[in-house]
Amino acid sequence: MSLAALAAALPVAAQASGGGEKTEKKKGGGLSYLQLPTLTATIMRVDGRRGVLTVETGIDLPDADLRAKADLLVPRFRAGFVQALQIYASGLDPANAPNADFIARELQRETDRVLGRPGGKLLLGTILVN
Repeated sequence: MSLAALAAALPVAAQASGGGEKTEKKKGGGLSYLQLPTLTATIMRVDGRRGVLTVETGIDLPDADLRAKADLLVPRFRAGFVQALQIYASGLDPANAPNADFIARELQRETDRVLGRPGGKLLLGTILVN
Protein backbone atom coordinates (compact mmCIF):
# COMPACT_ATOMS: atom_id res chain seq x y z
CA MET A 1 0.00 0.00 0.00
CA SER A 2 1.40 3.40 -0.90
CA LEU A 3 1.96 6.15 1.63
CA ALA A 4 -0.63 8.39 -0.04
CA ALA A 5 -3.31 5.69 0.12
CA LEU A 6 -2.53 5.06 3.79
CA ALA A 7 -2.79 8.78 4.60
CA ALA A 8 -6.14 8.98 2.82
CA ALA A 9 -7.50 5.97 4.73
CA LEU A 10 -6.66 7.28 8.22
CA PRO A 11 -9.42 9.94 8.51
CA VAL A 12 -12.03 7.42 7.31
CA ALA A 13 -10.85 4.86 9.87
CA ALA A 14 -10.92 7.49 12.65
CA GLN A 15 -14.53 8.42 11.86
CA ALA A 16 -15.59 4.78 11.70
CA SER A 17 -14.12 4.16 15.16
CA GLY A 18 -15.96 7.13 16.67
CA GLY A 19 -13.00 9.49 16.51
CA GLY A 20 -15.16 12.25 15.03
CA GLU A 21 -17.53 12.36 18.01
CA LYS A 22 -16.79 14.30 21.16
CA THR A 23 -17.91 12.22 24.10
CA GLU A 24 -16.94 12.88 27.69
CA LYS A 25 -15.16 9.89 29.16
CA LYS A 26 -15.69 9.05 32.80
CA LYS A 27 -12.44 9.53 34.61
CA GLY A 28 -11.08 6.95 37.01
CA GLY A 29 -12.71 7.05 40.43
CA GLY A 30 -15.97 8.66 39.37
CA LEU A 31 -17.13 12.22 38.98
CA SER A 32 -16.62 13.13 42.65
CA TYR A 33 -12.99 11.94 42.64
CA LEU A 34 -10.13 14.43 42.34
CA GLN A 35 -6.87 12.70 41.47
CA LEU A 36 -3.77 14.57 42.54
CA PRO A 37 -0.27 14.37 41.10
CA THR A 38 2.04 11.77 42.64
CA LEU A 39 3.81 12.98 45.78
CA THR A 40 7.48 12.34 46.50
CA ALA A 41 9.73 12.88 49.50
CA THR A 42 13.39 12.14 50.13
CA ILE A 43 14.24 9.43 52.67
CA MET A 44 17.38 7.75 53.95
CA ARG A 45 17.73 4.10 52.97
CA VAL A 46 19.18 1.35 55.17
CA ASP A 47 22.50 1.49 53.30
CA GLY A 48 22.83 5.23 54.04
CA ARG A 49 22.01 6.43 50.54
CA ARG A 50 19.10 8.68 49.72
CA GLY A 51 15.88 7.16 48.50
CA VAL A 52 12.44 8.33 47.44
CA LEU A 53 9.09 7.81 49.14
CA THR A 54 6.31 7.98 46.53
CA VAL A 55 2.62 8.28 47.45
CA GLU A 56 -0.40 8.37 45.12
CA THR A 57 -3.37 10.31 46.46
CA GLY A 58 -6.82 11.49 45.55
CA ILE A 59 -9.76 13.13 47.27
CA ASP A 60 -13.40 12.04 47.12
CA LEU A 61 -15.66 15.11 47.18
CA PRO A 62 -19.36 14.20 46.92
CA ASP A 63 -20.45 17.86 47.37
CA ALA A 64 -20.36 19.49 43.91
CA ASP A 65 -19.64 22.98 45.29
CA LEU A 66 -16.77 21.70 47.39
CA ARG A 67 -15.50 19.74 44.38
CA ALA A 68 -15.44 22.91 42.26
CA LYS A 69 -13.53 24.71 45.01
CA ALA A 70 -11.06 21.81 45.32
CA ASP A 71 -10.34 21.91 41.58
CA LEU A 72 -8.99 25.42 42.07
CA LEU A 73 -6.97 24.44 45.14
CA VAL A 74 -4.92 21.59 43.60
CA PRO A 75 -1.60 23.52 43.89
CA ARG A 76 -2.29 24.17 47.59
CA PHE A 77 -3.15 20.52 48.20
CA ARG A 78 0.06 19.47 46.52
CA ALA A 79 2.19 21.96 48.47
CA GLY A 80 0.64 20.99 51.81
CA PHE A 81 0.80 17.27 51.09
CA VAL A 82 4.44 17.39 50.00
CA GLN A 83 5.39 19.40 53.09
CA ALA A 84 3.59 16.98 55.44
CA LEU A 85 5.08 13.98 53.64
CA GLN A 86 8.61 15.42 53.72
CA ILE A 87 8.35 16.12 57.45
CA TYR A 88 7.21 12.53 58.01
CA ALA A 89 9.90 11.10 55.72
CA SER A 90 12.68 13.04 57.44
CA GLY A 91 11.99 11.19 60.69
CA LEU A 92 11.33 7.79 59.14
CA ASP A 93 13.58 5.02 60.46
CA PRO A 94 15.30 3.45 57.42
CA ALA A 95 14.69 -0.04 58.81
CA ASN A 96 10.90 0.42 59.02
CA ALA A 97 8.23 0.56 56.31
CA PRO A 98 6.17 3.75 56.03
CA ASN A 99 3.08 3.87 58.24
CA ALA A 100 0.13 4.22 55.85
CA ASP A 101 -2.30 5.02 58.69
CA PHE A 102 -0.15 7.90 59.91
CA ILE A 103 0.33 9.25 56.38
CA ALA A 104 -3.41 9.07 55.73
CA ARG A 105 -4.20 10.86 59.00
CA GLU A 106 -1.73 13.69 58.31
CA LEU A 107 -2.84 14.16 54.71
CA GLN A 108 -6.53 14.11 55.75
CA ARG A 109 -5.76 16.85 58.26
CA GLU A 110 -4.09 18.83 55.47
CA THR A 111 -7.09 18.21 53.18
CA ASP A 112 -9.48 19.65 55.76
CA ARG A 113 -7.16 22.63 56.34
CA VAL A 114 -6.90 23.51 52.65
CA LEU A 115 -10.66 23.08 52.05
CA GLY A 116 -11.45 25.16 55.12
CA ARG A 117 -13.82 22.50 56.46
CA PRO A 118 -14.36 18.73 56.49
CA GLY A 119 -16.11 17.23 53.47
CA GLY A 120 -13.38 15.68 51.38
CA LYS A 121 -12.20 12.12 52.05
CA LEU A 122 -8.53 11.53 51.33
CA LEU A 123 -7.82 8.30 49.47
CA LEU A 124 -4.37 6.74 49.34
CA GLY A 125 -3.10 4.70 46.43
CA THR A 126 0.32 3.13 46.18
CA ILE A 127 2.98 3.91 48.78
CA LEU A 128 6.38 3.00 47.37
CA VAL A 129 9.91 3.26 48.77
CA ASN A 130 12.69 3.24 46.23
